[in-house]
Amino acid sequence: TVGQSPRTMGMAMNRRDIDAELERVTVDFHRLLDSATGAELGMPTNGTKWTNKQLLFHMLFGFILVRVLLPLVKGFGRLPPALSRTFAAILNAGTRPFHVVNYLSALPGGTVLGSRAMGRLMDSTIERLRRRLARESERTLGLEMHFPVGWDPYFKDVMTVADVYHYPTQHYDHHRRQLTTRRALDI
Repeated sequence: TVGQSPRTMGMAMNRRDIDAELERVTVDFHRLLDSATGAELGMPTNGTKWTNKQLLFHMLFGFILVRVLLPLVKGFGRLPPALSRTFAAILNAGTRPFHVVNYLSALPGGTVLGSRAMGRLMDSTIERLRRRLARESERTLGLEMHFPVGWDPYFKDVMTVADVYHYPTQHYDHHRRQLTTRRALDI
């Protein structure tokens, strides 16, 4: 497009790619929920201690988490990098308790919420993320902060706002491979 720098065009393309990922996940999540039987939702997953339903909730929670992370990254992104580096180091020191809380948090969510409620929550969460992404400026998408890399394999030492928008689909795709429902295994 005339008048756009290569960086601006790259950001716009990343924005489109991220938006397409969010749309893809919405469709896939509903297919997984709609096709799974109650028995399948209660089955153990491959490589986690959760049931399929609890893991689906955990996958949904990754998108909810992003809504909390975005203001944090934007705030720290306007401060000296040493502050977010210190914050990330403090969080990394609590990696072991974080993993326990992370595991335990999926138990009630994956038990209490029904499939319809989880689908509605995913829809509203992703819709809010997509609207927010569309309004972000190039400058804001480039703001960055240090992250606690011990907390998640998809957290990088330094992540931009754009990286944070991309993170939940990486998390989703990783855990999707651990589901044991017929629909998840067909793909």
